[in-house]
Amino acid sequence: MVSPVSIEPEHVLWSGPRPNLNRPTLIAAFEGWNDAGDAATTAAGHLAGRWGCKPVAEIDPEPFFDFTAVRPTVHLDESKARSIRWPVNEVRVAHLDDPGTDAVVLVGTEPQLRWRTFTHQLISLAGMLDVERIVTLGALLAEVPHSRDVEVYGSTDDEELRAELGLTPSTYEGPTGIVGVLSSACRDAGYRTASFWSAVPSYMPAAPSPKAALALVNRVSALMKAPVPTFDLEQRAKTYEREITRIVSEDEETAEYVARLERAWDAGRDDDTDETSLSDDPDRLVAEVEKFLREGG
Repeated sequence: MVSPVSIEPEHVLWSGPRPNLNRPTLIAAFEGWNDAGDAATTAAGHLAGRWGCKPVAEIDPEPFFDFTAVRPTVHLDESKARSIRWPVNEVRVAHLDDPGTDAVVLVGTEPQLRWRTFTHQLISLAGMLDVERIVTLGALLAEVPHSRDVEVYGSTDDEELRAELGLTPSTYEGPTGIVGVLSSACRDAGYRTASFWSAVPSYMPAAPSPKAALALVNRVSALMKAPVPTFDLEQRAKTYEREITRIVSEDEETAEYVARLERAWDAGRDDDTDETSLSDDPDRLVAEVEKFLREGG
């Protein structure tokens, strides 16, 4: 049972009237520690764009950011007029006709300050939008080859979602980011919550990974039962794989390392004795998640 919203969240800035939504799912991703290869925010942004999500609110950045660390940026419009852009946590919504449910998508930046207050703002906003379940997205650096399918690890403490999606409860203990804090707070508030993580090759930590983003998009699309066009993301993923292959081939030591990862990955596939995908049998990726979080990303 979701806890009732008792007060207006003071740091939520509405851009217009609050929409009336039908059993919406909130999907959230944040730039920063939990977004290796920009995969989580790229996936959330792609979903919002292809579903035609419209902005309805954002979280006031003033209480939650140290602007000497995450600085605002100056931009010029066509007339050369200057404007300041601040770190954004924007909430967008869409009516999804096919599944008969709606989407609330938050694409933002991990705050540096007052995480509990920040989380309360999002939970209160979710209550005002009648959100039924909350899905957080993340991406981590792992010892996986870029040339193979991207693994997606999903976890939930909700028994119904576990049965529906074939997920597992999280057993992780250690440092966490805003994704973990938000998931925990939403669960405590009575929301059905799930989290999906994709794996990004650790030997290319600075390269944006549309391939990992595509894996998250496909997983969320299946969860929502809402088709999402992915042609452009698929093309970017193919380009990414070709370019990383070219870069790897130019360094003998890296090429040997990647070849070892490929052999290990293929052997893991060959050892599977049932038809359960690695995405739903996450022991190997769980270890990578825990290693990533403990080492601070």
